[in-house]
Amino acid sequence: MKYRRLHNVLIATGLTCALTVTPVFAAPDSTLDSLQDEQNNLENQKSSAQSELNSLQAELETLLSKISDLEGQLISKGQEISQAEKDLDAAEEKRQEQYDAMKLRIKYIYESGGDAAAIERVITSGDITSMLTQAEYSQQVHEYDRKQLQAYAETVQEIEDLQDTLEKDMSKLENLESDYEDQQETLNTTISSKQDEISDLDGMLQDAARKVLEEQQRQQAAEQQAQTEAADSSGNSEDQNSAGGSGSDSGNTQGGNSSTGTPSTPDSGDSDNDSEPDSGGSSTPPSYDSSSGSSAVSRAESMLGRPYKWGAAGPDSFDCSGLVSYCLTGRFVHTWTTSDIITWPRVSNPQPGDICVSATHCGVYVGGGMMIHAPHRGDVVKKSPVHSGMIYVRYGG
Repeated sequence: MKYRRLHNVLIATGLTCALTVTPVFAAPDSTLDSLQDEQNNLENQKSSAQSELNSLQAELETLLSKISDLEGQLISKGQEISQAEKDLDAAEEKRQEQYDAMKLRIKYIYESGGDAAAIERVITSGDITSMLTQAEYSQQVHEYDRKQLQAYAETVQEIEDLQDTLEKDMSKLENLESDYEDQQETLNTTISSKQDEISDLDGMLQDAARKVLEEQQRQQAAEQQAQTEAADSSGNSEDQNSAGGSGSDSGNTQGGNSSTGTPSTPDSGDSDNDSEPDSGGSSTPPSYDSSSGSSAVSRAESMLGRPYKWGAAGPDSFDCSGLVSYCLTGRFVHTWTTSDIITWPRVSNPQPGDICVSATHCGVYVGGGMMIHAPHRGDVVKKSPVHSGMIYVRYGG
C-alpha cells in the first residue's frame, strides 16, 4: 500500500511538471500565421503590380522614342508646308501677271478691230510678200495668245495641286499629332494609377509588418513568461529536494542547468532600416545668368500673339520648341526639339528664362508659376500657368 501511494505521488508530480513546461514548447499562435500569410499575399500583389509598372515604363520609353522621331518628322513636314505656302504665293503672283498680260492683249486686239481688221490689213498690204508677212504676223499673234492661255491654265492647275497637297499634309499632321498625344495621355494615366496602387500596397504592407512584429513580440513575451514560471517551478522543486539532501549539490544553484537557466535576451529586431533609394543624378545645372534669362523672357514677350505652326521658328509663327530656340539664341532657327530640351540639367528653383518642359511640350518660364509658350495648332503664343507634370531645365549656352 505504501509503495502504491508513493507511485501515485510520483505520477502526480510528473504530470504537474509536464503541465508547467508544456506552454514553452506550444505551437505558434494561429494569429501570427494568419498575419504572415496576409503579409506574404500583399508582397506578392506588390511584386505583380511592380512588374506591371516596369512593363508600362518600358512601353512609355518606347513611345517617347517614337514621339521623338515623330516630332522630327512633324517639324520637317511643317517646314515643307511653309515652303509650299511660299510657292503658292509665288504661283498666285505669276497667275496675276499672266492675267494682266492677257488683258492687255485682249485690249490691243479690241482696239485694233479684232480679226476682221487683221484680214483687211493682209488684203490691203499690196504685194504678195507683204500679204504673207502680215498673215504670218497675225498667226504668230494668235499662237502667242494660245500659249498664254495654256500657261494660264497650267498655273491655275499648279495652284490647285499645291492647295490639295497642303490640305492633305495638314490633315496627316493633325492625325499624327492627335495619335501620339492620345497614347501619351493613356500611358501616363495608366502609370499614375499603377503607382497609386503600389503606394497603397506599401501602406498596407507597412501596417501588416507592424501587426506581425507586434504579434511576434507578444508571443515572445508569453514564451519568456512561461519559461520564467517553469524555471521558478523547477527551482522550488530543487530547493525542496536539497532541503532533504546532504547539501553537496548546492553549487548547482550558482551555475544553473542548461535546460533550466535563464534564457538569453531575445533579438530586438533588425537593426537596418529601409533607406530612401538613390535619386540618381542629373548633371549639375549651370549657374543662373540674370542677363541671359531677362533676354529670353523679353524675346518671348515680343512674340506674344504670333500663330502656332509646326516646324516654324519665326519670325511670323512658331511651334513650341521653335519659340524656345529663338528665345534662347535670338535667331529664327529651329535649333532644338523638345526631345533635346528635356535632357538639359534640371533646376529645383527655376528662374525667369529657364525652360519648362515635358515629353511633348516646352515653354519659357517667366516667373510666378507662369510661362510663355506656343500651345498648339489654331492657337497663338501666349502666357499661361506652367502645365502640371512639367520639369524645369536650364540651358548652359
